[in-house]
Amino acid sequence: MSSPATQSVLKPATATADSLFEIGAVLTIGASLIFVLVMVLLALALRRRPPETKPFNAGLWIIGGGVVFPVLVLSALMVYASVRTSQLTTRPDPRDGLVISVTAKLWWWEVRYRDPTSGRDILLANEIRIPQGRPLTLALSSADVIHSFWVPELAGKVDMVPGRLHHLHLEARKPGVHRGQCAEYCGEQHALMALHVVVLPADEFDSWLAAQARPAQTPKDEPAQRGRATFLQARCNACHTIRGVSEESTLGPDLTHVGSRLFIGAGTLPTHRGTLGGWIADTQGIKPGARMPSFDQLDGPSLNALAAYLDQLK
Repeated sequence: MSSPATQSVLKPATATADSLFEIGAVLTIGASLIFVLVMVLLALALRRRPPETKPFNAGLWIIGGGVVFPVLVLSALMVYASVRTSQLTTRPDPRDGLVISVTAKLWWWEVRYRDPTSGRDILLANEIRIPQGRPLTLALSSADVIHSFWVPELAGKVDMVPGRLHHLHLEARKPGVHRGQCAEYCGEQHALMALHVVVLPADEFDSWLAAQARPAQTPKDEPAQRGRATFLQARCNACHTIRGVSEESTLGPDLTHVGSRLFIGAGTLPTHRGTLGGWIADTQGIKPGARMPSFDQLDGPSLNALAAYLDQLK
């Protein structure tokens, strides 16, 4: 599954994004009308007229074109925007819909689902998968500083304030991948704090969620088996959980099915064996200030084995 390279408010994929696009288009058209009128008046004022031309009433033009017209247009735009925004914020919450918890951290996103079978939490990082055509709620919070959740093709910005829980209601129309990011400056690696929302057909989403609830698969080949041992020997489990292997810590992202994610490092690198090895060896070179140290002390065979093990965690 490929990911778009950019994010755009011009390609809405939900009813909420449609409304925001409409509001933006109407405001842009209204402002353009005022701009065009002002430029026309300026051109008329600068135009060279013959001496015998009867002078026009400058005061009338200034009052009519420079005051009355802008006031009428801007007032109409203000009323329109207020009404449409009120309609957006007063929509009823979806009942019995899927709830996905998203917690912003420095500088990554923890995503939490509830397994409908066991009731246990399923943790992911930097990627939200949602079903097509089903109403759902994102429960947004922050673990440290103020962040802002923004996936422009799905909805507007929502601030994530420590100690508060904010809700965002979505219903995606069609399958696809939508890039989002933190839209509130939050520190050194704010620019490398992206996430992706993957919309799946409803039946495919159900199968995916059931697979995510399972523990990590046991490696079958020798390099991956050695990588599993390296994961424990290097004490990667002091920060990362792999269900079925070690569940001691949730300080860093859950890696149980990390190989199935589109990106690592909060959208920094595409996920494959090479980038996994590069990230482990030079985390601070790729994302300075991240709370994961660079493990450049690992020898080449151990690093390759660890990358092979993580890559097959799908």
